Amino acid sequence: MFHPRARTMLLLSLPALIIGVASSLVLIASMKVASVFQQFLWQRLPASIGIAYDSPFWIVGMLTLTGIVVGLIIRYSPGHAGPDPAIEPLISMPVSPSALPGLLLALIIGLAGGVSLGPEHPIMTINIALAAAFGSRLFPRITALDWTILASAGTIGALFGTPVAAALIFSQTLSGSNDIPMWDRLFAPLMAAAAGSLTTSLFFHPHFSLPIAHYTQMRLVDIASGAIVAAIAIAAGMVAVWCLPRLHELLHRLKNPVLILGIGGFILGILGVIGGPLTLFKGLDEMQQMAFSQTLGAGDYFTLAVVKLAALVIAAASGFRGGRIFPAVFIGAALGLMLHAHVEAVPAAITVSCAILGLVLVVTRDGWLSLFMAAVVVPDTNLLPLLCIVMLPAWLLLAGKPLLAANRHEP
Repeated sequence: MFHPRARTMLLLSLPALIIGVASSLVLIASMKVASVFQQFLWQRLPASIGIAYDSPFWIVGMLTLTGIVVGLIIRYSPGHAGPDPAIEPLISMPVSPSALPGLLLALIIGLAGGVSLGPEHPIMTINIALAAAFGSRLFPRITALDWTILASAGTIGALFGTPVAAALIFSQTLSGSNDIPMWDRLFAPLMAAAAGSLTTSLFFHPHFSLPIAHYTQMRLVDIASGAIVAAIAIAAGMVAVWCLPRLHELLHRLKNPVLILGIGGFILGILGVIGGPLTLFKGLDEMQQMAFSQTLGAGDYFTLAVVKLAALVIAAASGFRGGRIFPAVFIGAALGLMLHAHVEAVPAAITVSCAILGLVLVVTRDGWLSLFMAAVVVPDTNLLPLLCIVMLPAWLLLAGKPLLAANRHEP
C-alpha cells in the first residue's frame, strides 16, 4: 500500500510523537515549578517580611543569593550542572544523564531568582540527553544523531508553540538528495515539533505578539528605514559579542563557580536596581508589560535595552544556566520602541520587528529563526516581504563576524 519511503517515515512517527510530547512536558513542568518559586521569592516572601519586591535591597540580595546557590549546584552536583551555555551551541550532542538533575535545578533557581536568561538552552540539553538515553534502549536502531534531531525539534515546537520554527531551522540542515527528498528528512522532526507545540498549547499559549499598530503597505523608504534599524540593532549586539568572551575569561580566572556566580549575581542585582523589575527574568512577560505601558518614553526604552543587554552578557559570562534568545527578543523590542519614539514617522511595526531581527540574528546567526521571531512578535503579513529584504543587508553585515559565545578555557 505504501512506498518503502513512506513506511520508513511511518516507523519514525511513533518515536517522534513520544519525543515531542515528552519534550513539551519537561518544558511545562520546569516552567511551572519556576513560576511558583518565582511568585514565592518575589511576592509572598518580601510581603511577609514587609519589604517591597522592587526595593534595591531585595533585588540585589535575591540575585546575589541566586548566584551563590547556582554556583553551589554547579560545583557540587554530578556533572557540574551540564555544559556552560556560553561556550556550547543551542543544539549539541547528548550529555551524561547524571548531569541533568543539577542542570534542571540550576535552571529553575536561575529563572525564579530573576536571572536575565531564557530556558531554551538547558531545556534543549535536558531533552536531548533524555531522548538519547531512553530512546536508544527502546529503539536501538535509531542513532544518537536522530534522537538529537527529534528532541531538538520537539523542544523548539514546545518553546515557540508552533512547528513552523522547527521547519524553518531544520530545512537548512536536513538537506535532501536524489534518493531522499528534503521533506522525507523533515517528516519525523516536524512530527516531533507538532507534537511538542500541540502539547504545550493544552497547558498554556506562549504569547509573543505585541500590541503594535498594523502596517498597511510597504514603501521603498520603509525598506531603507528597516535596514538602518537592523544595522543599529546589530551594532548593539556586536558590543555584546565583543564583551562576552573577555568577561567570561576574566571571571573564570577565579576558578570557583560559587565565587564567580556570586559576583555575577551581585552585578545583575545592581543592573536590576538601575533598570527596574522589567529588566529581570527571561523577558517575555516583561516585554508585554513594557509594550502595554503608557508611561515609558524614549529614554526609558533606551535604559531598558542597555541594562538588559548588559545583564544578558553578565549572566552568560558568569555561567548561569540559560539561553540568550528570549532576552535578545526583549532587547530588540525595547530598542525598536525607543527608535519609534525618537522618529515617529517610522512605524513601530518596522522598528520593533527589524530590531528584533537584527538582535536575534546576532545571537543565533540563524536567518530563519530571526525572521520567525520578528514575525511572531509583530504578526503582520504585510511585513514579511520587508523583513525578507532587510535580512539581506543584515546578513552581509554579520558575514564572517564572531558569534556571541565565549572561548573554552583549559582547567
